[in-house]
Amino acid sequence: MRQVGKIVGHAIPLNRANVDTDQIIPAKHLKRIERTGYGPFAFESWREDPDFVLNDPAYDGAKLLISRHNFGSGSSREHAVWAIEGLGVEALIAPSFADIFKNNCLKVGLLTIVLPEEDVDYLMARSEELPESQIEIDLASQTVRTNDGAWQRTFEISEFGKHRLLDGLDDIGLTMQQEESIAAFEEQRSELLPTTSAAD
Repeated sequence: MRQVGKIVGHAIPLNRANVDTDQIIPAKHLKRIERTGYGPFAFESWREDPDFVLNDPAYDGAKLLISRHNFGSGSSREHAVWAIEGLGVEALIAPSFADIFKNNCLKVGLLTIVLPEEDVDYLMARSEELPESQIEIDLASQTVRTNDGAWQRTFEISEFGKHRLLDGLDDIGLTMQQEESIAAFEEQRSELLPTTSAAD
């Protein structure tokens, strides 16, 4: 998993609430066995509308996505996170996220930032009016700001979540941090547990 530190880029203003995982990645694409390559299928049905934001070349290469309440609701599929990753997005900003989706983001290194609705309103409008405008995120200081310095806020994140994102630790990486303790335990344990007596 890549490390998350500072993210600078423009944002996709997805001005919709209750965006669920079926809308993020249609179920017909879940037959794929790879973790990568889902980006072209993200928001597939909405992309049929020529006016949908992802069809606007002004947002090509965006590293952030701004949305409304309850982003990522629906099923627990990890594919929704992989699809957003496949768009090149490195951080999401919204007033709230579905819990399972938010946890799935953390496990793959996609930063989710919860901000009050009025702050999301401001960033959404700014990104709609000035698609080229940049937003800067610094995970270490837990700050998000506009590149012109006119607006800045702090955001909350658990110490555990911050640790694994800053150090780029997925579940396997977290386990490997305990490699010495695991090896020491394996050295002292019996090779046959549980054991049975000869009478059994």
